[in-house]
Amino acid sequence: MDNRKGTFKLEYLRKIEDHVQKKWKKDKIFEEDAPNANDWKDGKFFATFPFPYMNGRLHLGHTFTISKSEFAVGFQRMLGKKCLYPFAFHCTGMPIKACADKLKREMEDFGFPPNFPDESTKVAVVEVRRDAADVLASKGKSKKSKATAKAGGCTYQWQIMKMLGLEDDEIKNFADAGHWLQYFPPLAKADLERMGLKVDWRRSFISTDVNPFFDSFVRWQFLTLKERGKVKFGVRHTVFSPKDGQPCMDHDRSSGEGVGGQEYTLIKMKLVAPFPQKLKQFEGKRDVHFVAATLRPETMFGQTNCWIHPDITYVAHRMKSGEIFVSTKRSARNMAYQSMTDKFGEVFTEVELVGQDIMGASLSAPLAKYPIIYTLPMMTVKEDKGTGVVTSVPSDSPDDFAALRDLKNKEAFREKYGVSDHMVLPFEAVPIIEIPDFGNLAAVKACEMLKIKSQNDKDALAEAKDMVYLRGFYEGKMLVPGYEGQKVQDVKKPIQNKLVADGMAVLYQEPERKIISRSGDVCVIALCDQWYLDYGDEEWKVKTRAGLENINTFSDETRRNFQATLDWLKEHACSRTYGLGTRVPWDDKWLIESLSDSTIYTAYYTIAHILQGGVFDGSHSPNGITPEQMTPKVWDYIFFADAQMPTDCGISSELLQKMKNEFRFWYPLDLRVSGKDLVPNHLTYLIYNHVAMWPQEKEQAWPVGIRANGHMLLNSEKMSKSTGNFLTLTAAIDKFSADGMRLALADAGDGIEDANFVEKMADAGVLRLYTWIEWVRQVIEDEMPLFDDVDDVGDSCARVFESEMNRAIVQTRKHYENMNFKEALKSGFFELQNARDKYREVSMHKMSRKMIRRFIQVQTLLITPVCPHTCEHVWALMKMGGSVMNAMWPTAGEVDEILLASSEFVMGIARDLRVKIRNRKMLSEKKKGKTMEKADKGVIYYAESYPGWQKATIEAMQKMFDESNGQLPDNKQLAVQLKNCAETKPHMKKVMPFVATLKEQIQQIGLEKALALTSVFDQRKVLETNLKYLMDTSELEAIEIRSSEFGDAKIRDSTSPGRPNIELIATPSVNVELRNQQACAPFHSVFLKVRDGETCVDVLQRMLKNQLNITDIDTIELSRYEDPIRGPRVMPSVDKKDDLITVNHESAFKLDDHKKQAYLMLQGKEVNIENILVYRVNNGTYK
Repeated sequence: MDNRKGTFKLEYLRKIEDHVQKKWKKDKIFEEDAPNANDWKDGKFFATFPFPYMNGRLHLGHTFTISKSEFAVGFQRMLGKKCLYPFAFHCTGMPIKACADKLKREMEDFGFPPNFPDESTKVAVVEVRRDAADVLASKGKSKKSKATAKAGGCTYQWQIMKMLGLEDDEIKNFADAGHWLQYFPPLAKADLERMGLKVDWRRSFISTDVNPFFDSFVRWQFLTLKERGKVKFGVRHTVFSPKDGQPCMDHDRSSGEGVGGQEYTLIKMKLVAPFPQKLKQFEGKRDVHFVAATLRPETMFGQTNCWIHPDITYVAHRMKSGEIFVSTKRSARNMAYQSMTDKFGEVFTEVELVGQDIMGASLSAPLAKYPIIYTLPMMTVKEDKGTGVVTSVPSDSPDDFAALRDLKNKEAFREKYGVSDHMVLPFEAVPIIEIPDFGNLAAVKACEMLKIKSQNDKDALAEAKDMVYLRGFYEGKMLVPGYEGQKVQDVKKPIQNKLVADGMAVLYQEPERKIISRSGDVCVIALCDQWYLDYGDEEWKVKTRAGLENINTFSDETRRNFQATLDWLKEHACSRTYGLGTRVPWDDKWLIESLSDSTIYTAYYTIAHILQGGVFDGSHSPNGITPEQMTPKVWDYIFFADAQMPTDCGISSELLQKMKNEFRFWYPLDLRVSGKDLVPNHLTYLIYNHVAMWPQEKEQAWPVGIRANGHMLLNSEKMSKSTGNFLTLTAAIDKFSADGMRLALADAGDGIEDANFVEKMADAGVLRLYTWIEWVRQVIEDEMPLFDDVDDVGDSCARVFESEMNRAIVQTRKHYENMNFKEALKSGFFELQNARDKYREVSMHKMSRKMIRRFIQVQTLLITPVCPHTCEHVWALMKMGGSVMNAMWPTAGEVDEILLASSEFVMGIARDLRVKIRNRKMLSEKKKGKTMEKADKGVIYYAESYPGWQKATIEAMQKMFDESNGQLPDNKQLAVQLKNCAETKPHMKKVMPFVATLKEQIQQIGLEKALALTSVFDQRKVLETNLKYLMDTSELEAIEIRSSEFGDAKIRDSTSPGRPNIELIATPSVNVELRNQQACAPFHSVFLKVRDGETCVDVLQRMLKNQLNITDIDTIELSRYEDPIRGPRVMPSVDKKDDLITVNHESAFKLDDHKKQAYLMLQGKEVNIENILVYRVNNGTYK
């Protein structure tokens, strides 16, 4: 354990967890079978987490998302529902097969064990700024790729396996892909069991055709989808890995997850004689086109030139049509995979050249006003985006306008690249689009507005581009003949279609951003023959939108992400030729890819225990069912309401009916929890496939809830093996215990934003849980003083504590229902623990035994979903009977809001007293040479009502708030109104600061409380009841309670109902010694300050703070010396008290501040005591 002094508390918790988990397993506490639907009326809850991929151990990122669904299950159990939480393991796809093949190659290339060369590589992830053009082109698509350094900086797969703690002899077995399926799922199950996951493990399985039951289920699903016209075959654009020779879906990528293809229009700008020297061989023989990739074909009417980077490498390559295209090598590679060349995937390069070789070339550009335009230099042209050939429209592109202006203004720049004046100077921006506020030369206007001087003003140009592109697309109207007055967004597609039809352009796609396959290949967009799911089908999409409407997404942002995905989602390739999985039933050369066999498998959970009984690969069936018996008719009967029971399948009618009943009881899926990165793919596909498989069974089968959470940071940094900031699930349990980890996971955060697992919080959680268990033990074993009967103060404190418990029950239930676990932990643990501590302090440690036992029960139940092992242990300590896993959510009694408000009032005053005393002390220390006498008395001023001008101000604010539909008035409006008010006009200098204070309070405590004109409780009575607590916690020796009416003007103005004022006073006093002469007694002499008018009772009460062995003031006998001068100087006698005279406790003191002398007032006379009294405690009254 790093930087830890000891691990006793951690080991203590882990020992409890081990014992509890064995008990749960023995009692089969989480195994649930569906009852007869007619016999169960208490509801059900079915939750799942996407089965994790089995190419390694589960890590804390998995665990964070898993915890959200598991906490929800724990809570729903407490509502009396039957809860099912199954868990399976995904093995479909390319990664396992690719890793196994890598290991084979590494042994072939480097021997066994491999002797690798000394080198390493790391992949850098670069975040690219998205401008307005990108937004328009890919509106609604996933914006970020899930790029993770899973290899931890390792070059070879063997090294990655070494990082998992495997030895060479073990690693060689992983060259067989099947070994992965045998090795990692049992480890994952063991780790999850250590976490205390509430899983019915009888329903667990692995995917792929290794499991014949699940394989049969997936085949049935796809046969059904094909019959319903959802699966189609054809040539489609898809992300493709040339190295792997197949489509590369999200789960097959090491970077670029969520990135799709971007469609461009390739504008064919025909090269006009004379040709540049490097291209002379084609002059008069072949058409040569400089192809520019544009997202805005409607702006081609405004072309003035073509941009080329002088230093980029270009290729002139032959197309299937016989034409020569000039572009970058990267874009030529993409074109080759889109059936543009004679052979799929092959670039036929005729000439390789650099940009300077083709600078100043003459071009004929489609739709351009100018018959000839020229290639000109631009240094910002990118090689990794588009074709490296950029058409220039300075009327509507700020970048183009700034670059063209620079060329016109800088003769030296033109000369450097061999550009003649006639290629630049005659060309002006061409008006083609009218945009409100920007006119018909929007780019020119934007550059003027932002004072852009050159093409090097990158930030300003980016801002200008954002302004112009979005406004132009949505609000712009065309000016060119044939399209006059039409909206830009309406003509974009028709113009693109015309360009393509007339042979002036072709359609082209490339990845939006760089995509790397798990095999390390840079992916392209390819036109492939493939089976695909037609998610773009409008009828299917409409049905899916209807499904989404009825799903609780727990977040508006998640819903918007779903809606955006439905806007852009089209076909999805569901087949591949390489990897692991289920074969396409009607075309077995294809495998069903991993995002397509994981859409309705949640339905398989409902019957998996009957088919497999927890045997992962389905090699044994507890009911003797064989995979061959699971025919499509059998699957139909189980999952479709109107399907007939098959009679020739060999499965008994009882088992068939049981499986059908299991599905119909547990479905629909109540909750699916996943990371937000799966919204644009897996989670959307899940809705699509459910509505397709059960189109007429909305209530029975469509998903009910989907919750997406953010990613998890570890100690405020991204988890990464390469940096060492990484934790596996098993390592986290070793380090923090299961419940310590779970506590930190709940506290890490909720919602769509990234959460943060803080190791210090997990360490603190270990301490908190251990302390909680020990405290409960002390209560049970009577090591803590508790009382069956309490006085009035104690009863008042107990009633406050009871209301705080009831409030915690109500609030925490609401947080659990909304899956806000951080807030549930706050109200149900941290704040409730604080309420217990407050109860102990305010009641002066005289806590009610009944109330404390109630507290332990409530506290245990409120955190059971999060910390089940600890709660199970405490439940047993309390001898509550049975398992806490079967306990019900506690019933909340009345929440006395007035009582709670009065308690908060007292705690606020106690806090303010401590702050004022501390500030006074700090101020005294700062005043060098001057001392500020220590305050020993406090005056608390309270107000029954506001002063007239303040009351009028509040009433005016309330009235204006009501009249403006719940909006607070601004200060100008208020000032105008209040200046005309008789009560406030004379106080205007104070009114607006008062308004500002009120607005601050509204933000802090809400409008209703902040604008209340009176207090809902008797402030004086509450203060008097809690006076002793206020004195004890403030260390003041006296507190006086006064109405603000008796204060000065400042006090009266600043004191309001529920918001008292405090004044600290250093009163004149004299030190008096209280001497004890008892032999062998645990008492000592003390010196206390005595003030004029105080009684002996007041002084003795203060003494009790220091003499904890004295329990009752009435047991103290107080005396004075008969001879106050001689008496204190005589050796005291233990037995004789002849020289002492008993003093009545009610006797008062009189001070002579000048002489620093205290006198006792006895029968109206001042009696000198020489500042000494003697006290004696009667025998048997001290501990």
